[in-house]
Amino acid sequence: MSVFDDINHTTDKASHIGERYIKASHQYFRLKVFQQLTLSLSLATKVIAFGSFMFAGLLFLSIAAGIEIGKAVSSYSLGFLLVGIAYFVISIIIYMMRAKFNTYIIKKLGSKFFN
Repeated sequence: MSVFDDINHTTDKASHIGERYIKASHQYFRLKVFQQLTLSLSLATKVIAFGSFMFAGLLFLSIAAGIEIGKAVSSYSLGFLLVGIAYFVISIIIYMMRAKFNTYIIKKLGSKFFN
């Protein structure tokens, strides 16, 4: 009978350890999801706040540049056209460098996500 009691005791002990492992893993994954969620929300909030002020500043700088270029070439519409062309050229350059941006973002976020 003692062999059966030992097997029963060992089985109960293994079952208890397995349950503790599952509970600990569940808590760990919940904390990991919470960490990733808060990091993502924090990043999104910072991007929106920073981006909105940068957009407003860029808008005012663009208008000022358009007016000044327009005064220099004696045509406001030509000044604004030149500012628009400059943005178009910058956009094309950024589009051509998109693979470098993707690599940079993956490296930065990968270390935070997988650690």
